[in-house]
Amino acid sequence: MTTTLKRMAGAVLCACTLAFAHAAEPPLTIIVPYAPGGMGDTVARLTAQAMTKEGGRTVIVENRPGANGMIGLQAISRASPDGATIGLVPASVLTVNPSIYKDMKVDTAKDISPLTLALSLPNVLVVNPSVPAQNLPDFLAYLKANQSKISYGSMGTGSSGHLNGELLQRDTGLELTHVPYKGSAPAMQDLIAGQIQMAFENLPVALPYIQAGKLRAIGVTSTSRSPALPDIPPLADTLPGFEDNIWFAFVGPKGLPAAATEKLHDQLVKAVASPEVSSVVKERGAVVVSSSPAELRDLIVAERDKWASLVKERNVKID
Repeated sequence: MTTTLKRMAGAVLCACTLAFAHAAEPPLTIIVPYAPGGMGDTVARLTAQAMTKEGGRTVIVENRPGANGMIGLQAISRASPDGATIGLVPASVLTVNPSIYKDMKVDTAKDISPLTLALSLPNVLVVNPSVPAQNLPDFLAYLKANQSKISYGSMGTGSSGHLNGELLQRDTGLELTHVPYKGSAPAMQDLIAGQIQMAFENLPVALPYIQAGKLRAIGVTSTSRSPALPDIPPLADTLPGFEDNIWFAFVGPKGLPAAATEKLHDQLVKAVASPEVSSVVKERGAVVVSSSPAELRDLIVAERDKWASLVKERNVKID
């Protein structure tokens, strides 16, 4: 056999070996605990495409909505710990739900395997343009004079928008009326119509309304300004300690072996940082972030304690 033929045969053998390796590796399922169309769903699907493009493994996104994210979280935690099922879960499901639901059936500090953070974004305090305030100090003065008449909307009891309102009341001594909605869309519609006066909403949801002049931004809940709204200061500039960075994280089932955890972590971090994913994340007003599994576990525990304290202090309950 000539040298050229030997090289060709070697190349074919190598290609076949790689193809067999990919074929032997089972598909990866990413569970999203909410319906299609949201930020988490979009990022999960883009990540799946990036992982398939990079490694050749088939990656499937499965939506498992219900019970404020807990149906999907239960499915993730109970999956076989073989590295074939993971999930992309928002912070509230991992850190707030344990304080407001009596029986989650999942201990988010013990019954999942943290993999990595994926993205972070702030909420933004938005008001109806009829509200006579351009900044937070003026808005707080307005609230103090009119608090009995002020209501704020959120996408539901226990949501980040709801708890941001509870934080504001705790830190200022104000008492406002909370109006829970079944999702962000109806809350934004009523805010634009003037049925409610204010809301804390995820920046990607509120941004188009702010840009169109239908809502006015007062401040962001992150401790630094958002690149998507560089002229809007953090609420913490006026209310020190006011912070809520909304994040999404990849997690796996309980008992995921260290080797599988490391492999998935590296693949996910690379995929989310790819231009195909990061460009869309940036357009939506969020930023790509990552963490070690240990750092993510520590974050979950710390924020569980933070929100548990607020929930108890403000007597937050699911109706």
